[in-house]
Amino acid sequence: MKAKVLSVDGKKKKEIKLPSVFEEEFRPDIIRKAVHSIQSHRRQPYGVNPLSGINYSAENWGPGRGVARLPRLKSGGRRAAKVPQAVKGRQAHPPKVQKKWDEKINRKEMKKALRSAIAATSSAEIVASRNHIFEGDLPKIIVDDAQSISKTRELIDLMKSIGVYSDIERAKERKRKRAGKGKMRGRRYKRKKSVLLVVGDDNGILKAANNLPGVDAVNVKDLNVELLAPGTHPGRLTVWTKSAIEYLEGWL
Repeated sequence: MKAKVLSVDGKKKKEIKLPSVFEEEFRPDIIRKAVHSIQSHRRQPYGVNPLSGINYSAENWGPGRGVARLPRLKSGGRRAAKVPQAVKGRQAHPPKVQKKWDEKINRKEMKKALRSAIAATSSAEIVASRNHIFEGDLPKIIVDDAQSISKTRELIDLMKSIGVYSDIERAKERKRKRAGKGKMRGRRYKRKKSVLLVVGDDNGILKAANNLPGVDAVNVKDLNVELLAPGTHPGRLTVWTKSAIEYLEGWL
């Protein structure tokens, strides 16, 4: 399986043989499991105060009063407290910080998921199913000279020349307000994921990609399944540098 290497101006410079990882079997089930495992390690444990709902001076009245033997507040009324069935009583099974949120996954499964997610980036059908917009063949591979780009303007010109800038514009236009309490917690807006830029060496290009909407840029050594399959959906539109492709052969 061969692919074209594009120059900075979008013209074919040479053709290279792709690593065997691009011929991996497509396994969306394992990819989903791997992404959930990665996300679970970011969950912050939470729970209620251990004394919540029971920090009251309350005792039951004993027999002979014609009422249930529930702990009742000593404030002059007959309101029950401390028990889950009481009005405004404690929770029966509240969340506890001892809960284990992290989901385990075997090393071989994680490796299989990563290989499968990488292979999915070369399938035009799978990439198009994520509503990405692109022109030409996949995978998109560019020369290593592009890694020295340090200006966002220059990177935009590169994305236009290789036919993926329309997807960045799609992400910019589809910015929307989040539904829910997250609006009050520093994540007011949601935006679609766009191009993933994978490089072999960072000579300034990662910083240049910071301001492009929906774009993630990463060194190939730091590549993971969640970046390749955001929201557990594989087939992200990915741009590789030639050195990043060469690194895959010995890495996976």
